Amino acid sequence: MIALKPINLSSPKTNITERLTSAEMAKLWATYMGNSMAKCILAYYLQHVEDEDIKILVENAYNLSVDFMKTTEEIFKKENFPIPRGFSEEEDVNPGAPRLFEDQFYVHYLKYTAKAGMSIYNVGYPLVYRKDVKDFFRYCLESTMDLMDQIKAILMHKGFIIKPPLIPIPDKVEFIHKDFLNGFFGHVRPLHALEITHFYDNIENNVTSKALIMAFAQVAKDEQVRQLFEKGRDLTQTNLERYMQKLHDENLPSPPLLDHLVTNSTFSPFSDKIMLFHKADMFSMKLRAFGNSVAVNGRHDVGLVYTKSFAKISLFCEEAAKLMIENGWMEKPPYAAER
Repeated sequence: MIALKPINLSSPKTNITERLTSAEMAKLWATYMGNSMAKCILAYYLQHVEDEDIKILVENAYNLSVDFMKTTEEIFKKENFPIPRGFSEEEDVNPGAPRLFEDQFYVHYLKYTAKAGMSIYNVGYPLVYRKDVKDFFRYCLESTMDLMDQIKAILMHKGFIIKPPLIPIPDKVEFIHKDFLNGFFGHVRPLHALEITHFYDNIENNVTSKALIMAFAQVAKDEQVRQLFEKGRDLTQTNLERYMQKLHDENLPSPPLLDHLVTNSTFSPFSDKIMLFHKADMFSMKLRAFGNSVAVNGRHDVGLVYTKSFAKISLFCEEAAKLMIENGWMEKPPYAAER
């Protein structure tokens, strides 16, 4: 592996009065809120886990969330930045609630949420300049990558997952012809590797998302929240069928559903507030994933699949936001000055 040559820049002395930029505030705030939620969810998982390997994995994830929150809090305190309220184990978790998920689900869940965390840190790192913030995001990214390695090792060792589909190695270098974009008429080419990758990724995300929202719909107390979860569950199922069908049309396998990993408990371990925040956050992550998917797509029919999904999931996120605002559950992120 090649090592980068050092660049000898005459660094100015660290300015201890250097203010946080909007990007640094935004990503620190998002990091605090996300890990505040994760800490509560994982605290409950730790009450109901029997497999020793999975227990260690959940503990590692829980400890990372606590660590990330603590460092974010320290930076905020230095700046007299108000600490977000976020979520607490006292208000948003009922540790005595019966088991809602089987152990296997925790591993899939952690893969999904580790992806979400890496997205925050990966997007944030190029935009932050203050040394303490930059060092923190590098640490967050590297620690979450280490956690992801543990997650993948358990998924493969215990036979919980299939790898992305295998396709033939190309015989030679070829250039694209005019039928590359066809999806409805004329000769339709097979899916290329990037399209397959993103269908697999979206299916993997959505099978976890569907199991989680199905469980939340099962235990939600507020009728409006429950109805929105049911709507999200059905929307996720429809999208899954579309994505899976595209792979199956190419005789390629897709990740299976995880619905069977949800128990029949109707006793909620979480507040409606944290569940609604969690699902709004997960659905917004789907929108980001669609952007990545469309960016590498070529076929018109594949583009239409993502366009339909994007429109309906955007509406779900808007409904969730309105419901959170209605209930006084949505915290304001940092704002620009109102001139």
